[in-house]
Amino acid sequence: MNLLAVGVRGRGLVPPNEPVFTAGDESLLRGSAAFETVRVYGGRPFLLDRHLERFAHSIGALGLPAATGAAELALLVAAAAPADHVLRLFCTEQALVATAAALPAGLDEVRARGLALRTFEQHPPALLAGVKSTSYAAPFAARREAERAGADDALFISEGGLLDTATANIWWCSGGLLYTPAAGPGVLPGVTRGFVRGLEDVTEGTYGLEALLAADEAFTTSSIREVMPVVSLDGRPIGGGVPGPTAARLQAALRLRSTP
Repeated sequence: MNLLAVGVRGRGLVPPNEPVFTAGDESLLRGSAAFETVRVYGGRPFLLDRHLERFAHSIGALGLPAATGAAELALLVAAAAPADHVLRLFCTEQALVATAAALPAGLDEVRARGLALRTFEQHPPALLAGVKSTSYAAPFAARREAERAGADDALFISEGGLLDTATANIWWCSGGLLYTPAAGPGVLPGVTRGFVRGLEDVTEGTYGLEALLAADEAFTTSSIREVMPVVSLDGRPIGGGVPGPTAARLQAALRLRSTP
């Protein structure tokens, strides 16, 4: 990751290549640091208040010190980076850090063709429901395995039904209605998910793979990838196997609201 700007609570901006975490920070050893990822448009962190609210929830659930000054640190780093970038906040036992990095390349190209997903079983712990921590080893391992199989990302399922992808919430449309799994273990209450819920009537619940495979179209939502169409699951096309109109409409609405 090429960092563009870094800020540390109590120190302000620091050189991007300067170490900011110590080897004695227990949160790094245990993978129990809290973090948030925010997309910045025109120098403005989008939906920052909602991200900070979830950040505080994660910090409390992980037993970490309060992230006092997180908003100010986020704005300081955002102002020191190019207008459009990825802003991240990290809270460990010993540090509160904000970083700015370049957006991933090729997002619009992926959006134009749509995502291919592959399913993996997961059994998420109930105690971490709604928590966004740095323990992403299993999701990223599944994503790498999905990529080796020719897909773009992993979609997790459990005995209780559909969950999330490695880093995004899943949605689908059937008969003109919009559906998404209810938030809970394995389904993060995503900030972009909440934004879309504020735009559309959505039915939330517990659903199996058959609901997604029978959908007219599907897509994911996340802060960085925004609204990303899904065109296939385990090699089987969803809808017509091409990006659908609902995803395009919601992506346009998100961009309209996020532009300063």
